Amino acid sequence: MTVHPIIDTHFHLYMTDMPRVAGAWHQPPFDATPEGFLAIMDAYGVTFGVIAAASMYGEYNDYTIRATRRHKRLRGTVILPPEADFYRMERMKEDGIVGIRIFYRHVASPPDLKSPEYRRLLRRVRDLNWHVHVLAESHDLPAVIEGAEEAGVKLVIDHFGRPDPAQGINSPGFKAMLAAVERGNTWVKISAGYRMPSAEEAREYAAALLRVAGGERLVWGSDWPFAAFEDRVTYADAIATLEDWVPDERVRQQIAGETPLRLYFSD
Repeated sequence: MTVHPIIDTHFHLYMTDMPRVAGAWHQPPFDATPEGFLAIMDAYGVTFGVIAAASMYGEYNDYTIRATRRHKRLRGTVILPPEADFYRMERMKEDGIVGIRIFYRHVASPPDLKSPEYRRLLRRVRDLNWHVHVLAESHDLPAVIEGAEEAGVKLVIDHFGRPDPAQGINSPGFKAMLAAVERGNTWVKISAGYRMPSAEEAREYAAALLRVAGGERLVWGSDWPFAAFEDRVTYADAIATLEDWVPDERVRQQIAGETPLRLYFSD
């Protein structure tokens, strides 16, 4: 029996006329609305979803927050400056926000999680029981993991940790990620396999993660609406990857339901 995901932990919502940051890497060709995505969720039996803040819009979190406020099936992450104050973040939590997203790709100056301003922000994240959601290249992961672990925050790493294609699962960043998973406060998204060099490599990355994490520290995400691949990937394709990457039905139940329920919907 095919186990359909209960939770999609990674998708984006936006309007084409929203203000983008300077040098935004992509201009979406259509609106990705909450109502449109909820209809897709219903069509595929997905109950809950977690909105991933999109780098193209920087700190313009308004659309995400309105979506989580209106639709209790949704949670979300936001992009915040390190000086964001606790009262503002508390209000965001009341509206369904569960974490901050930090980028090490598509940014001119990657953040230093050990700097005083980021240590303060991460303390606020920890006090809210939020998580830090990171998109980084594999070579950045050792420093990211070290900073997050020193701050005591939950860390969620995107898209298999984006292994270096030349080294794959042997890259230092991928190995550092596996070690962090074993220490117990890091989770990894098996998502966006279509962005990997090949389907075979995505399958290899998933297998390596499964050997270490089982279903306890992995979550699945569709990456809808497949930015820059909008006309080449469908939601059905994204769901099919879950069964391809995770052949064991019981482990799929964990990755697609139990683990993300605890991580994102426990409050």
